[in-house]
Amino acid sequence: MLAEMMMLMMKSKNKKKIEDVHGLICKDIRDSYKMLEACNIWINREIDRKLPFQEKHVMQQASILGNLEEIEVLKNAIGREQCDSEEAYEDEKNGVPAVVEFGAGRGYLTQMLADCYGIKRVFLVERKSYKLKIVFRFGQLHYLREELSIGDNAGGESSVEDLNLNAVESLRGAPYLAIGKHLCGPATDLTLRCCLTEHSSPDSVEHCGGGNQNLRGLAIATCCHHLCQWKHYINKNYLSHLGITKEEFHAITWFTSWAVDADHSSDLPEVTDVKLHLESIENKECGGDAGGVEDIVRNMKAVERAVLGFMCKQIIDMGRLMWVKECGLETQLVKYVPSSISPENHLLIARHTNHY
Repeated sequence: MLAEMMMLMMKSKNKKKIEDVHGLICKDIRDSYKMLEACNIWINREIDRKLPFQEKHVMQQASILGNLEEIEVLKNAIGREQCDSEEAYEDEKNGVPAVVEFGAGRGYLTQMLADCYGIKRVFLVERKSYKLKIVFRFGQLHYLREELSIGDNAGGESSVEDLNLNAVESLRGAPYLAIGKHLCGPATDLTLRCCLTEHSSPDSVEHCGGGNQNLRGLAIATCCHHLCQWKHYINKNYLSHLGITKEEFHAITWFTSWAVDADHSSDLPEVTDVKLHLESIENKECGGDAGGVEDIVRNMKAVERAVLGFMCKQIIDMGRLMWVKECGLETQLVKYVPSSISPENHLLIARHTNHY
């Protein structure tokens, strides 16, 4: 069945559909590599704490926070190192009193956020049981594993779908930011739905119902698009209007794995640089020289497969972006680190403009 779907999408007219859809909706994805002053204490390893330090992860974390600062939902809190009590630090200095991190793991992104921006109230959403290693000088840490009510019965799917932030008493009524570094596959869609739909709405799968008005902004690094599922995807209507069927969506998700299989030690060529080669493959297909999907793939260089994979990843993410826009947020999709640092380098950022 998978081979049949792949063959369907690799046929010339369907491969051209991927290129055409990508060219139509993926025009405004810009580089946004941010290493701002607030994160220097981490980048320069000035934090005296027994935490693992890997430069590529620190650069990713710093850029996520830097992009939030750029869209003005985070503010650099000057002088926070002199604060030695909760009373000496006001929430207004960083612009938002609470942060919810989805797919938090051991909480390293939140640790940087607390150290560099002085955030006091954090809520970690993580299904797996990790031994937390984060430490705060002052503030409140809430671990929301117990609020993920379906627990081990999730059948491999993210439990975020059953999380109702409105029911978290310590967060109720508080403005917050939603963040996530590498939310795998459908976890991105479930997180967006968790933040931006009415939890009890039966139409929440496709429609934004006004959402949580306390959400000030979000930054979600998407990844593992090959795990995306049609039933969870947040904007099926949008893709359907572009002519992408459920079966084609499944094939597109499979192709996204090519984006992370290539050698990313140097920057990949632009999409337009591989079109001539793709067209030559199409001409062979039309002439009946291709013996199947294996031959088609064999005729593509690894870097060209990677570019096609990135096209598919961006199509999936742009559908998400359009859904967030429909919810009334100012939204961007950016490349937040070079592909040489991580091929999973797309960041969905958004803010509620009526709060600023």
